Amino acid sequence: TQDAAEGHGGQSITSTTQGADKKPGVQSTASTTWCEDVKSLSKNRSFVWSSLGVTAMAFVTGALGLWVPVFLSRAQLFHDLVPPCLQEPCNSSTSLIFGGITIVTGIVGVITGAGVARRYKKINAKADPLICAVGMFSSAPCLYLSIMLATQSILATYIFIALGEFFLALNWAIVADILLYVVIPKRQSTAVALQIFMSHLLGDAGSPYFIGIISDALQTRQNDSHLGAFRSLQYSFILCAFIGVLGGGFFLLTALHVEEDREEAQQLCRGIENKGYISNEDELQDELPKA
Repeated sequence: TQDAAEGHGGQSITSTTQGADKKPGVQSTASTTWCEDVKSLSKNRSFVWSSLGVTAMAFVTGALGLWVPVFLSRAQLFHDLVPPCLQEPCNSSTSLIFGGITIVTGIVGVITGAGVARRYKKINAKADPLICAVGMFSSAPCLYLSIMLATQSILATYIFIALGEFFLALNWAIVADILLYVVIPKRQSTAVALQIFMSHLLGDAGSPYFIGIISDALQTRQNDSHLGAFRSLQYSFILCAFIGVLGGGFFLLTALHVEEDREEAQQLCRGIENKGYISNEDELQDELPKA
């Protein structure tokens, strides 16, 4: 009797699973093509605008990572703090100092951003994109001041670079959270892949190259000297401040749609769960012995 009951139970579960897969509603929500996912994501305004904001963040971060040590070395040469380097490799501590600043501000910024977002979301549903916008808008003037003050004080340059990187780091944990609640689970892997691809392609993969092109173009108009090399790189860095402001605007646009897109994603998830639950209940009723 027990074996028969177990056999009947196993058959019931198997039939229920197969029956749920055959339900039209469940099948349509459980299986979509990659092209359909991409098309749906392109209509998700919060995902699109936040991805553009992440791309702006990556653009600034990539440019800073490659060119700031060079800029600091030229600034020290401008102040006659170090002798000219006539043959590579040059012994300089700027890369080590900048790397340490990046590590510290990155860790502190990520922890601070996550903590502030967790508390602010209790009183404002748009907290995440607003904090990201504040981070981008705050980093832009800090980076601009670090560039312009390099002719006055190296210490001030280091301080404002640290502040700029701190405000950039505020956003890294938050942007991942935004993606997770405005995109339904079955499309999240595609969304993450698209966001990473776009942020690297249009962001940190090309920003060092663009900064270098602008610097070379400006240097050809000036005398070929250490001062000309320093000034050309200084002026080319202004693009990073502009991109930072642009990224802040993208996150403000995200804030306009994030509540609507999050609610839509939650409704779709509840709809899929309800359809699956109803399908299982129907199949179980069919399997029950009739009186």
